[in-house]
Amino acid sequence: MKSFRPTSPAIRQKTVESFDNLEKSRGPKSLLAGAVKELAGRNSKGHATVRHKGGGHKRVYRIVEFKRSHIGIPAKVDGFYYDPNRSARLALLNYVNGEKSYILAPVGLKKGDTVECGPKADIKPGNALPLQNIPVGTTVHCIEIYPQSGAQLVRTAGVGAMLLGKEGKDAQIRLPSGEVRLISQQCYATVGQVGNIEHEGRVIGKAGRSRWLGVRSANRGVSMNPVDHPHGGGEGRTSGGRHPVTPWGQPTRGYKTRNNKRTDSRIVRRRAKGKKS
Repeated sequence: MKSFRPTSPAIRQKTVESFDNLEKSRGPKSLLAGAVKELAGRNSKGHATVRHKGGGHKRVYRIVEFKRSHIGIPAKVDGFYYDPNRSARLALLNYVNGEKSYILAPVGLKKGDTVECGPKADIKPGNALPLQNIPVGTTVHCIEIYPQSGAQLVRTAGVGAMLLGKEGKDAQIRLPSGEVRLISQQCYATVGQVGNIEHEGRVIGKAGRSRWLGVRSANRGVSMNPVDHPHGGGEGRTSGGRHPVTPWGQPTRGYKTRNNKRTDSRIVRRRAKGKKS
């Protein structure tokens, strides 16, 4: 982490990740997909479905190979790049056939290393294999939920899942939240832990930096009018007069909202209380 001389109250607390080991360029133009459209938390109908989003700096999207398609083709790590769209860093791969792609950079991967994807790949950081070919107890990330669907689980900075066991056609995976889930052994996963572990320890420092990231300020419900929030209104300062709820009256503080019975049978153990997945 990088800290600064306390020339102002905001700078005194501010910390950022170090960018010393990253390339200075934006990477190959062929792996850029144009600017990310700012939706400000609105859906296709223009209705705000996520609050406190909007503004922020312009960002260009990098095409990441979450579905590793170069089976059996070795690649050399050409460098590491910053991606404004995610907390993890990207590793640029140069395949022997001349193609290039980005993957999430795991812990321990170095510039010049060779990585590979396929059932016969070695068990080392950056290599992707089917779960049936990965030994029990290995830390993995970028896990597919369904075969050939592309990595959807365990993709944020510093996280890693553990392969607990195999039974029949499925493997048991312990996710960072503590949840144990059944995943088909035909699904691919990448060996290792996602890099940029320091991301969790960063301190924003000031409200303006949150605005640069596209996060708008939140307002307390008790300071609103009754028409805007169930906690609003009253004479003087009040505590809301009821258990905490959302602006639409749905309970918070531990109220379970998950409603996906289709995949309930795939969950062996629920996530630990108080953890976020």
